[in-house]
Amino acid sequence: MNTIAVIDFETTGISPGMGDRATEVAIVLLENGQVVDRFQSLMNAGVRVNSFITQLTGITNEMVQAAAPAEQVMREAARFVAKRPMAAHNAAFDKKFWQAELTRCGQDAPHPFACTVLLSRRLYPQARNHKLGTLAALHHLPSSGRAHRALADAEMAAHLLAQMQHDLKTRFGCNRADHALLMGLQRTNRHLVGPYLKQRSGA
Repeated sequence: MNTIAVIDFETTGISPGMGDRATEVAIVLLENGQVVDRFQSLMNAGVRVNSFITQLTGITNEMVQAAAPAEQVMREAARFVAKRPMAAHNAAFDKKFWQAELTRCGQDAPHPFACTVLLSRRLYPQARNHKLGTLAALHHLPSSGRAHRALADAEMAAHLLAQMQHDLKTRFGCNRADHALLMGLQRTNRHLVGPYLKQRSGA
């Protein structure tokens, strides 16, 4: 399967285990390096958005209260993703919320997650840091919308992932820069990236 679902959440905090909930979700489908579809929705999880989060994201309590219930949005999101493998920038964060919000509505979340932060540390060690905006500027990637809104960040992460797949093919000779290769690469010690990619070249 060549399609990867790139996801981004906006939330009330950093941990669903501490009661934080999602306020917005966006998913971008990336197929052979091209964005082919998008899903985005605010979501009402019945929690308040504090002033810091509103200042960071622009998402207000009024916006959340007017949104569809979180369970409805997550069911739609799950149908949109289907069985596709997933990716996110700082995937540990988004994976936690994806699993927690789907569990709340009785859905499984078996999707493997590639992480563009981990991948960038292996492919672009020269980067000043591995924040999404920094990497987008490094590669002159298109930017649309406001940072810290789910769709803008998901699209930027998708463009970054496409750049990585392009570089894996052109610089390292990996003909199939698919999700399985990305998962293997992000688990590889940074000092062993060269041998790993040499082994996968031509594959």
